[in-house]
Amino acid sequence: MRLPRNLHLRRLAAAFALVLMLPLAGCFSSPGEGESPAASGHAVNLIYYTIGDPDKDLKQVNDKINEVLAKKIGVTVTYIKVGWQEYEDRLNTLVSAGTPFDIAFAPEYSTYAQRGAWLKLNDYLPTAGKEMYDAIDPVFWEGVRMDDGGIYGVPTNKELAVRDQWMYPEALVKKYGIDISKYTTLASLEPLLRMIKEKEPAYQPMELDKDSQNFFALDGYQYVAEKTLPLMIRVLDPKASVVNIFETPEARKVLDLLRLYYVAGYINEDAAMRENQGLQRGTPVFWKAAGGGPLSENSWSKDRGYKLVAYPVTPALITTESTRGGVMVVSADTKHPVEAVKFLNLLNTDPEVRNLFNFGIEGVHYTLDGKGQVVPIPPKDENGHPIPDAQPNYAGVQYTQGNWFILKTMGGEYPDPLDKWDQFRAANKEAVESSTLGFTPDLSRMPIQVQNIQMVWEKYFPSLMTGSVDVDAVLPKFNQELRQAGIDEVRTEVQRQLDAWRAAHQ
Repeated sequence: MRLPRNLHLRRLAAAFALVLMLPLAGCFSSPGEGESPAASGHAVNLIYYTIGDPDKDLKQVNDKINEVLAKKIGVTVTYIKVGWQEYEDRLNTLVSAGTPFDIAFAPEYSTYAQRGAWLKLNDYLPTAGKEMYDAIDPVFWEGVRMDDGGIYGVPTNKELAVRDQWMYPEALVKKYGIDISKYTTLASLEPLLRMIKEKEPAYQPMELDKDSQNFFALDGYQYVAEKTLPLMIRVLDPKASVVNIFETPEARKVLDLLRLYYVAGYINEDAAMRENQGLQRGTPVFWKAAGGGPLSENSWSKDRGYKLVAYPVTPALITTESTRGGVMVVSADTKHPVEAVKFLNLLNTDPEVRNLFNFGIEGVHYTLDGKGQVVPIPPKDENGHPIPDAQPNYAGVQYTQGNWFILKTMGGEYPDPLDKWDQFRAANKEAVESSTLGFTPDLSRMPIQVQNIQMVWEKYFPSLMTGSVDVDAVLPKFNQELRQAGIDEVRTEVQRQLDAWRAAHQ
């Protein structure tokens, strides 16, 4: 799934800081500051970093994981979770400063791979990683393969196409007899938003945040790199050119509509300043967008605390971004490459290990119902009573830790269908590959331009894409400063690389 927090804003800055700092990184020779490997006898210990709020019971789960891993492959892990807003900066520091680690979740996979930060896995996949290589859909391996033919990470085996979906409270949909399949354009929403504002004042008609939404995907556009570099291409057109999206008529139409909705009071007033916080439990919101696969409304309903229904508004399109949505990597400087690959192999093929990472310990963090589905055990107060809306004592971040298809399904409120993973496999077979699947622009020779463009983007994007400012006054300034920052030179370079890539892949 698409990242549920605002991880994008710092990616390029962190990555290009890495360009300047990588030469300082040598071979690892000492443990990370304050993070020494766990004592585990003769078992090889791997230091593993991933994203997510550190859990109250993380050590307890880590101990159980090590008990299982030591028996199965003679390996243990030091399991370190870093908060959503801090993870990318921490990962950049680890790599650039030469701090020892073995495995990490890599939200910015390609740029670090181009700098030599990740271990090339090609020689390990036929041996230590054979089972996971066979288990993961070949399209994912195609998506993570770099232009040199190297595979530098293990993709999460999940939905191939992450579709933009618009979600609504089921209660309001039923109350007003709304056919949500009829609302697939931004303009079509206007009568619904107006009705909700008039008749349901307790509800926010439309919820946006500073990360906004890729409304341009409704016109077939996808980013060629990060959204902080506003270069896009119509990926279903094999001959389409790279454009600055904010110079297109499609973008102007989107911005004008968002401004109309903001002025009308449909969009939350703080949208341009609000961090992406996912779905806040119990908050009454009529319309919200997210990226997801089949049955995503089940997990969204659990997060929101009331039943949601959703409808996909973009095609089932397999893009480079969707295949790289949950990559785990091995550090190029690991002292234990074989053991690291064995661990990733087990995580992607052994249901006991995979479910332990995702759900925690059975009987402590969850029980199984009569259908074998997971029912979480809520945190309890000192009197043994469940604490309403409390954060769980342990929760894995599903898209960051390997193969979904060996996970148990969820029971409890808003249960998954028992054939959930069969539905995912069927959806994957129907998904269509983007014309640029596997293309990764290399902008390492243009770090100043890219950083300057990002600074301009951060100045204007949140307010424009939430309707918070006058488009006539602000959009020309945005495009002028993008040109001054060097977006035309970067666009020309990306187009040159894309032309070469197309010629090589015909």
